[in-house]
Amino acid sequence: FHGEIKAPRTAFDFSKLRIIDLSHNRFGGILPSKHFDCWNSMKYVNASYPTYMHDTLTPSIYPASTYFGFFDYSLTMSNKGTELEYEKLSNLITAIILSNNSFVGKIPTSIANLKGLRTLNLSNNNLQGHIPPTLGNLIVIESLDLSNNKLSGQIPQQLGEFTTLEVVDVSENLLTGPIPRGKQFNTFGKGSFDGNPGLCGQPFSKKCDNSATSPPEEDPRSESLFAFGWKTV
Repeated sequence: FHGEIKAPRTAFDFSKLRIIDLSHNRFGGILPSKHFDCWNSMKYVNASYPTYMHDTLTPSIYPASTYFGFFDYSLTMSNKGTELEYEKLSNLITAIILSNNSFVGKIPTSIANLKGLRTLNLSNNNLQGHIPPTLGNLIVIESLDLSNNKLSGQIPQQLGEFTTLEVVDVSENLLTGPIPRGKQFNTFGKGSFDGNPGLCGQPFSKKCDNSATSPPEEDPRSESLFAFGWKTV
């Protein structure tokens, strides 16, 4: 398929949509932010039952039903060479896969309203601009792939607060500055960030220039108190 994805009409807003995969096509133009505003089923997280996959099934009912939703089919989603396989797929999973197209423009900030989103793949497009810091609102995101675009600026520090993220890939962009540290980001290798010469910090050997944010230097006279060369960290 090719061409632009037009803004939705009121009668076709797909308010119950949970998974959309339009990858490996020739769609172009700007990602229509109005679409994301209409996908209401992706906006909510069940706070009472944060685990959406569960082992307890009811054999006498088909599809099997639990408090966590229905399990009636399986799905394998590919993300930059990493396949996420769901043998028993709950109807609570949410995913947006628009990779391998020709989309341009910025990443719509309206995606941040989809707090129930678990997979976001916008790789292999021509997206520009910064990664929206508001993506930090995706509190249950598991897979984030923004690789092979033309994104610039820093990786938002808010992304370092994710606790559910299993796969991240922002390689082959124009990103600069320090790579966020903490929680899940400490587990990602350099392959997740390769192709961004301006990035610095772990897992790269290139250190960041922290002169603007570093604390004041210690009084040289106090250093003499540490006869063995100990320094506070």
